[in-house]
Amino acid sequence: MLLKKDKKGCRTDHNNKKNMKFCSFCYCNGEFQNPEIDSASKMKVFVKGKLKTKVFQGFITRFFTRNIPNLEC
Repeated sequence: MLLKKDKKGCRTDHNNKKNMKFCSFCYCNGEFQNPEIDSASKMKVFVKGKLKTKVFQGFITRFFTRNIPNLEC
C-alpha cells in the first residue's frame, strides 16, 4: 500500500513516532499486525489473497507483490 493512501494512518512506533516503512495494515503501535507472517513468501501469499478478494487477478497481484522481499523487517 502506498503510505500516502493509508487512511488509517496508525503506523506508529512504541514512542508514538510515525513509522514511514510500513502501512497501518502491517504495522501499528510498534507491533506487526500479523506476527505469524514471518517471511516474505508468507507475506506475498497473504497480500495476493487480499488483492484477489478485491477482484485483482494474475499479473496485477504479481506486480503489487514483487517488491515485498525488499522491505525491511
